[in-house]
Amino acid sequence: MPITEILQKNATLYGNDVALVEINPQELEKHHTNWREYSLIEGSNIDSFRSEMTWAEFDQKANRFANFLLTRGMPKGAKVGILLMNCLEWLPIYFGVLKSGCMAVPLNFRYTSDEIKYCLDLADVEMLVFGPEFIGRIESICTQIPKVRALLYVGEDCPSFAEPYYKLVSYCSEKAPDIPLTDEDNAAIYFSSGTTGFPKAIIHPHRSLMHSCKVEQNHHGQTRDDVFLCIPPLYHTGAKMHWFGSFLVGGKAVLLKGIKPEWIIRTVSEEQCTIVWLLVPWAQDILDAIDRGEIELSNYKLDQWRLMHIGAQPVPPSLIKRWKQVFPHHDYDTNYGLSESIGPGAVHLGIENIDHVGAIGVAGYGWQTKIVDEKHQPVKRGEVGELAIKGDGVMKGYYKDEKATKEVLQDGWLFTGDMAKESEDGFIYLVDRKKDVIITGGENLYPVQIEDFLRKNDHIKDVAVIGLPDKRLGEIAAAVIEVKQGHTLTEQEVNDFCMDLPRYQRPRKIIFAEVPRNPTGKIEKPKLRKIYGADQLVAQQNEIN
Repeated sequence: MPITEILQKNATLYGNDVALVEINPQELEKHHTNWREYSLIEGSNIDSFRSEMTWAEFDQKANRFANFLLTRGMPKGAKVGILLMNCLEWLPIYFGVLKSGCMAVPLNFRYTSDEIKYCLDLADVEMLVFGPEFIGRIESICTQIPKVRALLYVGEDCPSFAEPYYKLVSYCSEKAPDIPLTDEDNAAIYFSSGTTGFPKAIIHPHRSLMHSCKVEQNHHGQTRDDVFLCIPPLYHTGAKMHWFGSFLVGGKAVLLKGIKPEWIIRTVSEEQCTIVWLLVPWAQDILDAIDRGEIELSNYKLDQWRLMHIGAQPVPPSLIKRWKQVFPHHDYDTNYGLSESIGPGAVHLGIENIDHVGAIGVAGYGWQTKIVDEKHQPVKRGEVGELAIKGDGVMKGYYKDEKATKEVLQDGWLFTGDMAKESEDGFIYLVDRKKDVIITGGENLYPVQIEDFLRKNDHIKDVAVIGLPDKRLGEIAAAVIEVKQGHTLTEQEVNDFCMDLPRYQRPRKIIFAEVPRNPTGKIEKPKLRKIYGADQLVAQQNEIN
């Protein structure tokens, strides 16, 4: 069934229950106070940085926007862009688009104006909803996007080139529009992360979204009493698709606008969150803050927190070992997926398999997996090959890119571009991105393996291993290392630490710098290669001269 029917069901059964909560600690900092100080002020009103919405309100707001789109003559299948920071209006707007029969097109809030224009053009977006953070970027391109026939502004003081969202939808009916939807109707276009070039537009039908709901709820057993803490950006599949497991059974979501460790722990405590999905850097920051004494866990109510899970990137086993030492009662899971497979859950570790930390796991609920060679033939267990997945969550294809679609979709199988191997007991281990493999002197190096080793060093906060050109070996492995706050590390100390690695895996170059990650936690290796690859080529040329 279409995913919109779940929202209607929740509104009918649990109309007065809270569905969504928004927490914005940054509002407090604008007034030069912190969360704890504010809560101690007599007569303080927590609603100044906390707002909520019931299931009935959620459904009504979605219906209003759906009906507005219909009054503007938006036909079934028309594309509506969403360019908003995480906020209480985000999900009602998203579901309003789906209820109208249109396709939601969420946009990365880090996009520059040129990238926004590129994506709007690529996806044939006819209407764009945007927030105050993007006024400058939209104004600079508003005369260059002729396909977009309406710009809707969500906020106060609407700019002259846009129309006021709140005013326009307030005149529309709260009743659900009579738009027939099927599982195979297109629901959304998501953009690939763009870590390997320009993003591609990924088409997902309602079937994909519903599959995500079922997968997540099957994996983690959400009930209506669970409270899901959502921190990652909602434009990405990973964030809301994890909440979809709670959404399926009427569970609440808390949207936290900020990633400071103290904000996360305090939100878990005060909102009584039971499920938290973290990116690797955020989990590391929480543990480091606890180690430094900046967070005293006894000051918080955390007994209800039952599940911590991580996805979007390889997870260092050393991190989970540290986490379980601090939070021994937590269930842990890691999830693997792509935007092309509606985000998380195509492969997952499983909370019962904590002894296999380091693996991404086994095929998720309703999914099939295989590992293949360059001819797409299965490899033997233990051999490295490309991971392929199959299930109802696989995309229909790339919008307006038949060639790219055929390259990755064959007979229902999605070829992920990720290199992996399967252990004798059937667990899949991610080795690296196919495009990130380093070939040095004829040997294949998998950066993730070297990164996992280096993260065992207590002085290292984050690390990225990239290939740099070398006139003798073709490529060499370079480690870009971000040192923990308050710690020091030298190149010699890193080299000494790496003596336990096989010689061919030891990084030939050490660079101390910040490791850039995109909003979903993936290391931006093309950016690093661009920065340091050029330097390496210049150095080589100088040597030749």
